[in-house]
Amino acid sequence: MTIDCTGAITGTAKAHTRQSLEDGWNQGLLVLPPAAGEDVYTGTPAAAPLRKAAFPAMLFMHGSSGITEQIRIFADWLARSLGLAVVVPDSMQLPERMTYTSPIAREDYEIIHALRRAELENAVEQLARQPWFNGQAILAGTSEGGVCVARFNGRNLPLREAGRILFSWSCEDNYHVRHHETDIPDSLPVLNVMSASDKFFSQANSFLDNPEALGHAARTLAGNSEAAIVLIPGAPHTLLNLPQTRGAVKAFIERALVKK
Repeated sequence: MTIDCTGAITGTAKAHTRQSLEDGWNQGLLVLPPAAGEDVYTGTPAAAPLRKAAFPAMLFMHGSSGITEQIRIFADWLARSLGLAVVVPDSMQLPERMTYTSPIAREDYEIIHALRRAELENAVEQLARQPWFNGQAILAGTSEGGVCVARFNGRNLPLREAGRILFSWSCEDNYHVRHHETDIPDSLPVLNVMSASDKFFSQANSFLDNPEALGHAARTLAGNSEAAIVLIPGAPHTLLNLPQTRGAVKAFIERALVKK
């Protein structure tokens, strides 16, 4: 099938600079759990207060809309309810960053995915150095951000990767990638949370361009006995704060993290 690329591209910047990667980390979202009589911290990594406590962390890669209010609500819940530090690098700190409305050519999506991969690699290095981080990390991403998390080669990391969570990304070949290129070890716990009829990555999408696609990662993760797939009927593409999502995330995190 040939897709009619009726979407639009804005912005001309197609690669990060060292400065934009630093800005993306420093000016991203950081939420630290309450500890030792201190309230939740919500701000940027650059302005993070000194804390005596260290926490397991979720490194979260946002979708094509950036750090949305839904992500802020989700991060606050993770910090308050589950004791996770949550850090979300800001991809939009790259001046004139290329953005889009779908569908566009696969080659153009791959430019975006390369940007996100560079952000994730930089963020892993940054996270490992933070005084509020206890060494255990869960990598997570939603939609566009889920692609780089699914593709990430997590071997030889300067931290303990406890698991991955993929929201609204199906880990399948479709219009959004040349090939899905999922690179998740079969021994690593992974959670995939999808709408049962996701408007972008299921057969509900007229330009999906894969008649065999399931709309979730069960086929791709078939060899991983640590994987869990959650399908939510009637859910929107952005599903972070649904009760079904939160229940699945809570159970996954309690299973994946080593208690200290």
